[in-house]
Amino acid sequence: MEINQVVFSYDRKTEHLKGVSSQIEPGRVTTIIGPNGCGKSTLLGVMSKNIVPQSGEIVLDGKAISSYKPKELAKKLAVVHQHNDAPADITVERLVSYGRMPHRGILSQNKEEDEQAVEWALSRTKLLDKRTKPIDQLSGGERQRVWIAMSLAQRTPILFLDEPTTYLDMYYQIELLELIRDLNISHGLTIVMVLHDINQAIRYSDHIIVMKQGEIMGRGTPQEVVTEETMKSIYGVHVVVKQDQELGLYIVPVGI
Repeated sequence: MEINQVVFSYDRKTEHLKGVSSQIEPGRVTTIIGPNGCGKSTLLGVMSKNIVPQSGEIVLDGKAISSYKPKELAKKLAVVHQHNDAPADITVERLVSYGRMPHRGILSQNKEEDEQAVEWALSRTKLLDKRTKPIDQLSGGERQRVWIAMSLAQRTPILFLDEPTTYLDMYYQIELLELIRDLNISHGLTIVMVLHDINQAIRYSDHIIVMKQGEIMGRGTPQEVVTEETMKSIYGVHVVVKQDQELGLYIVPVGI
């Protein structure tokens, strides 16, 4: 996927994305980081065709996403949004099955293939024993896994996640990020996610894009991007960057 000179404004006065360009490497985990309001989720929205830019374009497999039909694009990439709503009494399995909608035609359906995809998605997200439960009976971490399972049922090669750990406690954050990393390693999914936690971004990403005020200020491996100078420039916070044999790279905020 290529991001080519994307410009977007919500109010036609302030540019929330200012000529953003980058590339998403296939088969890798890319995380977008930056302060609140810097354009992370907006960029993800443009990349998934949920937001139409004023200029520039996103190219997927050599074709502008603006020219993809909805079902065609839904077979290429799946999105887990930051806020998701569904009827409280819908069961886990029923909600996950909605991920098969892009593969269903008016006249032709492959019920067996749909069932296999749903079963696989439930299995990968450890929800097989929850399949008959209404989603309002699940914990926050379990509900987030249901939305990921629905996206997995689409059987796309690309998965976008907008702040997937928001509102989750530490246990469920780590459980979710371990799942995301395993999906990348075991199934080769190309994953793009927005995170706030820098240490989580370091640990679970191959590639990091750093944004500030609608612009990309840096991109590269965690080791290349996460430096004391960059963190001070982007966040206004003094940090110490440490390298541990067991823990790897991590940062410690020490002041402003």
